[in-house]
Parts: sequence; structure tokens; C-alpha cells
Amino acid sequence: VFQKWVNREISNFDYLIQLNTMAGRTYNDLAQYPVFPWILRDYTSEELDLNNPAVFRDLSKPIGVVNEKNAKAVKEKYENFEDPLGMIDKFHYGTHYSNAAGVMHYLIRVEPFTTLHIQLQSGRFDCADRQFHSIPATWQALMDNPNDVKELIPEFFYFPEFLENQNGFNLGQLQISKEVVNDVVLPKWAHSPEDFIYKHRKALESEYVSAHLHEWIDLIFGYKQRGPAAVEALNVFYYCTYEGAVDLDALTDEKERKALEGMINNFGQTPCQL
Repeated sequence: VFQKWVNREISNFDYLIQLNTMAGRTYNDLAQYPVFPWILRDYTSEELDLNNPAVFRDLSKPIGVVNEKNAKAVKEKYENFEDPLGMIDKFHYGTHYSNAAGVMHYLIRVEPFTTLHIQLQSGRFDCADRQFHSIPATWQALMDNPNDVKELIPEFFYFPEFLENQNGFNLGQLQISKEVVNDVVLPKWAHSPEDFIYKHRKALESEYVSAHLHEWIDLIFGYKQRGPAAVEALNVFYYCTYEGAVDLDALTDEKERKALEGMINNFGQTPCQL
């Protein structure tokens, strides 16, 4: 697969799907859903210029520190963390770039995810301000908040329907602006959900991304995923998210095991290292 990708016989999209599959990720498990990168950082221009490197996100950095301003806080958090019991390793992020709640967050307008979201929120929609209601606002929140590190899901590159509230769900209204949450607000350069998907997919297959995608793959699937390289790249997540970090079979206490299983399922999981 790698050779095919290098020879440009398969697209960036196909390559990412295949890497996800090899790392044990699947559409059948919300806790291990395929993970895709944010690839753009320009969600405000009237036109999207894919020949301008400045419109792309820096793929060599974890999403939590794409904004340089967050790097200091993330570093300090890691350096100052100490677990009195000595069980929990130091980490940069207490959340994860891919978890079940995040998948439902993005796909809230389409079933079965709507129902799953409502179940997760004890029988109702979460408050409107926390819903996925705007792509530009979601990106801005990522840039402002190093605790939010959600990457994307593959649907952002092929599935315009998830951006529309075709089922007419009542998702509430935003507290300050009183704006009703309906279809997802798109970047100015996208004239419809289809147009967004078309341009976003084009961006994924662009020359810039083809030249830099391996840097992101190193962080998520490769050698910067753990160990000293991960520390240096500011890419260490909560210990529970890593494969083999917890031996569930060794836990004899049923309650404890259930609690830990629940935590792993909700927290998100780092893909198997390839």
C-alpha cells in the first residue's frame, strides 16, 4: 500500500482509509472510528486558494498545538504532572483526537448517531452551544483551546448529508446570539454542503497535502505515537488510550474492570502502531 501511495497509484483518501483499517479502526466501532486530519486552516476567506501553502494546517504538529500559543501550556502540563500513586504516566492531553462522543458530535444530524447522542445525553440533545453547528467556529475553538483536540472523520471528505439537518431535529439555539442551530454553518468559500465536500476533498488530494501527509501519519500511526519521539512532538495522551497500557484480563475485580473498560471506550483509543 505504501509503495502504491508513493507512486501515486492510490489517492490520499484511500491511503488514509487503508492505514486506519490496518491499525484496527472500523466504522463498526465508535470507540475506534477511522480518524482523518484537519487539513485546512482557512475557513474565513471568500475563495479557497489551494496553491497557497498558508491555507493549510501544519500537518507535522498535533492539532492541540497547531496554534503555537498553546504549546507552552501543553508542555507545562506534561512537565508538572505527577501521579502520587505512580500509576499514571505524564501526558500532554487529557482528552483524545478520536472518541465515540466526538464521532456522534460530528454526525448528530444523521441516524443512528442522533439517537446514540441522545442516549449518551440521558434522553435529550446536549445544549446548543456544545453542538457541532459551524465549521469555522469549530476550527476557532480548536485554536483557542488546547483541551479540545478532535481531528476529523472520513465523512468530511465524501458525505455532504451530515452537514444538513434533513430530519428537522430541534437542536436548540445558541445562548448569546439566539441563532437557531440547524444546518452546519460552512466556510465562506463553500456555497453548499456538496461544494464544501468537493473543495475539501480537492484540498486533501492537493500537492501540499501529498507532500506533508506523512508527517501527520507519523503522529497518529507511526513512530511519533509513543516514546521519546512522542514527548518531543507534544503528542502524549492519557495512558488509558494506548494499546496494551492496561491489562484488563489481570483485573479480578469485576467492578473495577467494567469501570476501566468504560473509561477506555469513552476516552478514545490511539490506533495500533504501524
